[in-house]
Amino acid sequence: RLLARRGGAAMALSPYVQAMQELFRANTRSREFPAHGAKVHSVAWSCCGRRLASGSFDKTASVFLLEKDRLVKENNYRGHGDSVDQLCWHPSNPDLFVTASGDKTIRIWDVRTTKCIATVNTKGENINICWSPDGQTIAVGNKDDVVTFIDAKTHRSKAEEQFKFEVNEISWNNDNNMFFLTNGNGCINILSYPELKPIQSINAHPSNCICIKFDPMGKYFATGSADALVSLWDVDELVCVRCFSRLDWPVRTLSFSHDGKMLASASEDHFIDIAEVETGNGLLLGSSEESVG
Repeated sequence: RLLARRGGAAMALSPYVQAMQELFRANTRSREFPAHGAKVHSVAWSCCGRRLASGSFDKTASVFLLEKDRLVKENNYRGHGDSVDQLCWHPSNPDLFVTASGDKTIRIWDVRTTKCIATVNTKGENINICWSPDGQTIAVGNKDDVVTFIDAKTHRSKAEEQFKFEVNEISWNNDNNMFFLTNGNGCINILSYPELKPIQSINAHPSNCICIKFDPMGKYFATGSADALVSLWDVDELVCVRCFSRLDWPVRTLSFSHDGKMLASASEDHFIDIAEVETGNGLLLGSSEESVG
C-alpha cells in the first residue's frame, strides 16, 4: 500500500494518484519537436486540445497538430518585429489565437488561412495577454504596467488601466465578472469586470507573485511565486486552501489538466512538478532540458 505524509501522519494514496504515478513511471521518455530558432517564451493548447501554439524570441509563432503520439508542425506565423512573449487561444474557437509582442502590437491569427486577420497597435512593449471566457475581449499588459482591453471583434481599445505596481500575469475568472492581476509585491489584485473597480487585494506571497491560472472547473485558481511556492485558492471564498512546495526556484508557469484534477508547475531549476489538486500529493517531479523563464 502506497502512503503519503501530511503533517507527519501517513495517509493512503488515492487510486487516482496511484494510477497516475504508474502512468508517469511507464512513460518516462520525453521528445523534442523543433519549432523555433531561438528561445520559446510561451506555449498554449487550443480549446479542443488538438493544437499547440508556441511563441518565440525569434519573432514568430508556430502551431503543431497533435496526432496520436506525436506533434506535427502545421505552420509558422511571421509578422511581428520583436519577440513573441506570450500567446493564447480563443476560449471556444479552436481556429483563432492571439500573440503579444515587444513590437508594441498584438496580432490575431486564423489557422485556417494561416494569416494574420488583425494587427492592433498598443502603447508599449507587450509581455502578457489573455482572452476573456466569453471571447469578446482581449486583455494585454505591457512593460509599463498598463493593461489594455481590446474588443475582439472591432479590434479597438475598450478600456485602459495604468497600475502603480509591477503587473506580472493577468486573467479573468471563469465567470467573466472579475479580473485578476499578480504583482511584484506578492499580491493578487482583483477588479470587477467590466467596471474595473478594485474589489480586493490579497497578500498571497512574501515575494514577487509571478503567475496565475484558473482551473477548468471554476473551483480553484493557483498562483506561483518567486518564493518557489505554488498556492491554491478557493475561487468563491478567496482563501488559500493549500500550498505546493516541491520546487526550489521561482515558479514561472502553471497549468491545470483538462479535468482540473492535476496541477503542473515549472520553475527556473529545470523541474516540473505535477500534483493532485485535492490532496497536494505529488504525481511527478520531472526534469526538463531547459529552465523555464
